[in-house]
Parts: sequence; C-alpha cells; structure tokens
Amino acid sequence: MKPFLTLCVLALATLSFAQNRPKPPVSIILDTDIGPDYDDVGAMAVLHALADRGEARPLAVIASNKHDLVVPVIDVLNTYFGRPNLPTGVTKGPGVVDGAWQKWPEMLVATYPHTIRSSDDAPDAVATYRQLLAKQPNGSVTIVTVGFLTNMANLLDSKPDRFSKLGGKELVKQKVKELVSMAGTFPKGREFNVYKDSVASEKAFANWPTPVIFSGFEIGKEIKTGPRLVANPSLKSPVKDVFALCMPKAKQDNDGRMSWDQTAVLVAVRGVEPYYGLKRGRFLIRGGTNSWQDDPNGPHYYLTEKMPVARVTEEIETLMMHQPGKK
Repeated sequence: MKPFLTLCVLALATLSFAQNRPKPPVSIILDTDIGPDYDDVGAMAVLHALADRGEARPLAVIASNKHDLVVPVIDVLNTYFGRPNLPTGVTKGPGVVDGAWQKWPEMLVATYPHTIRSSDDAPDAVATYRQLLAKQPNGSVTIVTVGFLTNMANLLDSKPDRFSKLGGKELVKQKVKELVSMAGTFPKGREFNVYKDSVASEKAFANWPTPVIFSGFEIGKEIKTGPRLVANPSLKSPVKDVFALCMPKAKQDNDGRMSWDQTAVLVAVRGVEPYYGLKRGRFLIRGGTNSWQDDPNGPHYYLTEKMPVARVTEEIETLMMHQPGKK
C-alpha cells in the first residue's frame, strides 16, 4: 500500500475508534430538597440508573432541606440502589424546613433499610462540598440542584479551610464544569425552588462563576411520569412505592406526576442534545420572581423544547424503573 493511502487508512481507523469510544462518566453532585414534592425521588432513580449504565459517577447527594427525614430518605434510596456509602450533607444554620403532606418520607424510612436516622446526624453541606471538590480534577464536576439554592450560596461564601486554601467562589470556578438547576420559569415567573430561599437564589445565580443551565418549570410541567412505573408488576422499589402512594392523593396527578427534577438530572448527565435547545442570556431575580435578559455573551442558559414530550417522558420513566445491579 502506498504511504499516502496507509496514512489515510490509519487516520480513518483512529477517527472510527474515537467516535466509538464511550464517553467517560460525568462526575456529578446532586443537591436536593427531597420531601416537599416526590419528583426528587424520580430524579434520584434517574441518577442511579445512569450511574449503573456507566454514564454518571455520583460524588454525593446533598440536602438543601433541613427536615428531619430528608437525609434518611436520601440514605434509603442510596442504599436501595447499592451505594449506601455515597457522601451526603445537609444545610446547617438558616434554611428551609419542609415535609411532605402525603407522608411518603415516613413510609420510606419505616419500610426500607438505612443507617442515618435524622438529618441532624448528617455533616455540614458546605464542608461536604469543599472536601469533595478539592479532590477532583479541575473543571470536572457537574452540580445539579433540584431544590433550594441555600447550599450554593453558602458554598460561594465559604472560607479557606483544611480541605482547600481557596475561597468558595474560587474553588467552584476551579473545580466545577457547570451548574444545572431546576429553577425558574421562563421567560419570567415565580417558581418554588427560587422563592423559598430567594435571598440565596439571588446570591447564587448572580455570583456563580461557571455556566448555569436552567430547566424551568414549564419544561417538567409537561412530562408526567408514574403510571408505567406503578403498573409494573415485576418491580419492587421505594420509587414505585412513593408514586403508588402519592399519585391517587391529588387529582392533578391522576395521569402521572409532573417531572421537573428528572429533566435536570438527565441534562446534567447526558447533555442538552438531543432533548432540548438552549436560550442564552442572564437570569434575574427580584423578591423571588425571576425574569430573563437575552445576552449572546451571558453566563446563563435555559432549556427550550425540542424532542417530543412523549419521547422524553418515556425515556425518563424507563430510567425511573431501573433496578439496582442492572444496566
């Protein structure tokens, strides 16, 4: 074979190998208020399913809600999915304390194995973040928030400590690739995760030093999951039990629960495409209400619909039915 042709064949072989090589798993920290709503349970199932498929490498699941049962519920789900030692933490100091009116956290902790008995027993969220981030390669970590922004604001305000000589904002800038946040309504509105701790939300989003992708209220509102999960006779899981308990309790959930948090986890791990498009600009908050300013150089992006809702719904609910130990 002539040298030129040999080089062409080698180049094509190298390109083919590169295209077929699996992407490394996304190093991810999930920050959740798990409790006021139960889509967080679905979001944790999606995260563990993607981890079992080799697409994600969970570093921690951290609570932004100080209710007594929040960290025990996280522990139940991590234990069920085979990751009982996954680090956790909870907001210390001022923060939101919200339970679930359907009492599904009480059901889970009474039914499934776990070792953490109260959120008070968990370490400080900021210390957990700083310890984990300091050990990771630069620009490697994705943080996904599906709750209040309390921990994000506190992390940015954190001081140098035994884990890192960097202040919080500098540590985030060095270690975090992007923040994906289920927050806001676009192009403007008032959304639960933003207004429950509006001071923290404003501080976090105004000062966050990496790109931020928002999955807004309007995205998850159209994605209703749960019916296939609950109807699956071969599935025995805490995720199924929560949806089976809660869906009949609210008329609006008869066809499934709106799935805001799952979309944020899906995008954080798999990326925006092929599910959504992006709008770039700046996310602005005043008194817990958000607005949007288009800016071609802005640090913020929000998701816009692209893939048909039915297809996204099917993909998310399939991940929610994942059983531990299976790919």
